[in-house]
Amino acid sequence: MVQEQTALSITPLAAERAREILNRYNKPEAAIRVFIKSGGCSGYQYGMAVDERELEGDTAVEMLGVRLVVDRMSLPLLAGSEVDWVENLMGGGFSVNNPQATSSCGCGHSFRTDSSSAPGGEGSGGCSRS
Repeated sequence: MVQEQTALSITPLAAERAREILNRYNKPEAAIRVFIKSGGCSGYQYGMAVDERELEGDTAVEMLGVRLVVDRMSLPLLAGSEVDWVENLMGGGFSVNNPQATSSCGCGHSFRTDSSSAPGGEGSGGCSRS
């Protein structure tokens, strides 16, 4: 596993929420995996999950008591991003502030960069939060 401190960061509030989630698993190797997948109305979607696995080529960042893990395919699209926690009328949730995103959909869960078009012809659908 590659350790890289500049790949991804997390705000103090998001770290607090992530620690609460990870503590429920009671497994010291558990981390928050941040990833990109095709889909959403702008071409790519953010995803997050608790993961206990270490995959070849992963980049891990330890910050504020939380370990974030990013796979090698997602890293180029997430480099320099910050994971945050936002509260709104619908409740709270994680958000990714991505300096590479040149456009995003209204729900904030999908994005596009200048250097990429929607993968596989996707991206014409409505907002998706899956």
